[in-house]
Amino acid sequence: MGTCLCDAFYDDVARATVEVLEHLGLSVEYPAGQTCCGQPAYNSGDWAASRQVARHCAQVFAGDLPVIVPSGSCAAMNQHGNLLQFEPTLEPAIQSLASRSWEVMDFICHSMGVTTWPGRFAQPTRLAFHRSCHSRATRTGAAVRTLLGSIENAELVTFDQSEQCCGFGGTFCVTFPHISGKMGTLKLDHILAVKPDLLVGIDMSCLMHLGGLAQAQGRPVPQLHAIQVLRNTLLS
Repeated sequence: MGTCLCDAFYDDVARATVEVLEHLGLSVEYPAGQTCCGQPAYNSGDWAASRQVARHCAQVFAGDLPVIVPSGSCAAMNQHGNLLQFEPTLEPAIQSLASRSWEVMDFICHSMGVTTWPGRFAQPTRLAFHRSCHSRATRTGAAVRTLLGSIENAELVTFDQSEQCCGFGGTFCVTFPHISGKMGTLKLDHILAVKPDLLVGIDMSCLMHLGGLAQAQGRPVPQLHAIQVLRNTLLS
């Protein structure tokens, strides 16, 4: 599942996902009819529209194959399709999608059992990992730390208030831009204080928000999705 942000802005993240999965021996299908998981409408309170989009998503990804998503946020939306239901039981298609959806790093580590990555940085590289809010209560954060921490010359550095939200929050950043900006700036303060060489995330929405603030404030920091790090270090 490519996600809206990858489709519109970050196509290389989707490309890296395919390349890494193929490197691991998998055959990847990319359904052409996919659109959105339905989360933006859900976050905005338009549940009727969100149900319609989510049902389309479930139909496009019907079957029994795992659905791999380079986004903790979109994966969470798929996995918790019950948020769109008021009935005691889920609709079968949405229930099926929920049971088969994986954030990509979680899938590689905890479904495929890959716990070391045969990649390397050309020189010692300090990585600051931002774990998105939607990945809480999942094993995605542990998967990222396991895989990135196994890369030669990689050093995962910790920073204060690492579990705090970056301020993006989907449509929250549009509805409350000033609060969103202050939250993102505080997050940046803590990240930049440890002087990372690279900011790594699992949601391009968070990285887009933090990257935009950093650029506007004159203190840019290189950033990549975790799956890009796996692909790039493997090829280097």
